Amino acid sequence: MVSPQRRAEIIDALRRGTVPQFGLDALAVGLERFESTLDEELTRVAAGGGGLKAVRGEYGSGKTFFTRWLQERARGRAFASTEVQISETETPLHRMETVYRRLIERISTAHAGAGAFRAIIDGWFFALEQDVLAENPVDAQDEEKLLDRTEALLETRLASVSRIAPAYAATLRAYRRALVKDERDLAEGLIAWLSGQPNVAAHIRRAAGIKGDIDHFGASNFLAGLLVILRDSGFAGLVLTLDEVETLQRMRADTREKGLNALRQWFDEIDAGRFPGLYLLITGTPAFFEGPQGVQRLAPLAQRLHVDFATDARFDNPRAVQIRLPGFGLDQLVQVGKRVRDIYLEQSSSADRIAQHVDEPYIRSLADAVTGQLGGRVGIAPRVFLKKLVADVLDRVDQFPDFDPRQHYALTINDAELSRTERAARKPQSLDDIELEL
Repeated sequence: MVSPQRRAEIIDALRRGTVPQFGLDALAVGLERFESTLDEELTRVAAGGGGLKAVRGEYGSGKTFFTRWLQERARGRAFASTEVQISETETPLHRMETVYRRLIERISTAHAGAGAFRAIIDGWFFALEQDVLAENPVDAQDEEKLLDRTEALLETRLASVSRIAPAYAATLRAYRRALVKDERDLAEGLIAWLSGQPNVAAHIRRAAGIKGDIDHFGASNFLAGLLVILRDSGFAGLVLTLDEVETLQRMRADTREKGLNALRQWFDEIDAGRFPGLYLLITGTPAFFEGPQGVQRLAPLAQRLHVDFATDARFDNPRAVQIRLPGFGLDQLVQVGKRVRDIYLEQSSSADRIAQHVDEPYIRSLADAVTGQLGGRVGIAPRVFLKKLVADVLDRVDQFPDFDPRQHYALTINDAELSRTERAARKPQSLDDIELEL
C-alpha cells in the first residue's frame, strides 16, 4: 500500500520527467526475477560479507530505475544507501577521496533523505551511550564519566580501523567533545572534514590533532570506518551505486586506465573482506563491458566480470556477477502506465472520470504513439511516456470536467524536452531531418 505522501512524490517526479526517489516497488515491472537473489545477497552482506553486482543495459533501458529500486529495497531491509555518478572532472573513479566525499553527501537511510551522514554519526554516539549505561551502570547525569566511558567504547569498536586510520577515531572523539561543550562551529567543521570536504580551517583540524585533507588511502580507510559505525548503529550495511561508469570510455586514456584499475581494486578488496557490510552496484552499457574502450582493456577486470550472454535471455542467471536488464516491450510499458494511473486515482477526486477516459486501450494508444515518435524503441520511451501521461493527460482529466483526451489531446514531442539519447532515437520529422552518408 502506497502512502498519500509517497503517491504525491511519485506523481510529482513523473510529472517532471524524473525517476521517483521512493515508492518504486509500485512501478517495478519485469524485475521480479531478480528479487529473491538480490534479497539473498543482501542477507549475506548483512551477516558481515561483501557483495557486488554489475548491471548491464543500453541507454534508456532502466538502469537508473533499477538501482534506485534496489536502494529503496535495501533501505527497507535496514541498509543505508548512496549513489555516486562517475565523471572525468567532478568524480573520477580513481580518486577515492572524491568518490568518498560524494558517497557521504548522498548517503540516506529509511528515516532520512540524502545527507544522512551526521544523523548516522549522532545516532551511533547515542547507541554507544546506551550500551555504556546497559553494561556499566553510570549516573546519566555524570556527563564527564559517561563521556569517558563512551570514548573508551568508541576506541574498542574502532580498534581495527584506528590501526590504519587513527585520524578517524581522533576526529570522532573531538567531534563528541565539541558537542558536549556546545562548540557548534567546531563540531560542524569536524563533521565536514570527516565527510571528506576539502579546505577545512586549520584551527578545526588542530582541535582533533589532524593534518591536511583526506587522501586516496585515507578515504578508503574512512569508508571501512563508516561500515563499522553503520553496523554498530544497527544498520545491515551500505549499498553503494557507482552510476555512469561507462563514461570511462570517453575519458582521456590515462584517466580511463586508472579508472578501470580502480574498479578492479574495488572488486578485489571486497572479495578479500576489506569492506564487510558493503554491497557495490555498478551500471554500464554493453559497449562498456564488451567494447575495446571499456572493461576489455584490463584483462583481470574483464575476467572478473565475464558472463556468457549468448544463451536466450530468459535463462539468464540472476546470481551472476553481471546481469542484464530484461527487454522492455510495449506490454510492460502499458502495465507501468496502468500502475501510474491507479496511483493517480487514489489521490484524485475525479477517479470515476479518469477511469472512464484513461482506460487501458487509451493508455496503450498513448504508449504506442510515444514509442513511434522515438523510433519504435520502447526501452527509451518510459520517461517521456509517463511524463505525457501524467502532465498532459491525467492532470487535465482531473482538473477539467469536459476534457476528453481522445478528442482534445494530440501528442506532441519537442526536441527541447528530450535527452540526447531520446533525440537520437526520434524518427525524422521531414526529409530535411534525414542524414545521408556521402
